[in-house]
Amino acid sequence: MIADDDPGIVDAVEIILDFEGYEVSSTVNGATVLDMTSEFPDLLLLDIWMSGSDGRDICRELKHRADTKDIPIIMISASRDIELSAFEAGADDFLAKPFEIDDLLGKIKKLL
Repeated sequence: MIADDDPGIVDAVEIILDFEGYEVSSTVNGATVLDMTSEFPDLLLLDIWMSGSDGRDICRELKHRADTKDIPIIMISASRDIELSAFEAGADDFLAKPFEIDDLLGKIKKLL
């Protein structure tokens, strides 16, 4: 699952992951991720700065819930300076925008 408020990034990453054989869902609203009650994704690509939501808060919440704590989360951000705060929030990995597709695919394969 991709959660990013930039439709361009969502579309591009979704196309690439689909091409690589992944089944992809997406949202441009971070709150949608917290509303999940079933059919959880195998991995979440989560933007840190989203309209009305801080991805780190979403990550913390997901990692504290029994039914979502084991979902690998890769946090992404245009700000390289907040990588540490992503890990402190419970992220399993971090990727700075703009990123190379090979880096993204490598991180996904490592966590799945």
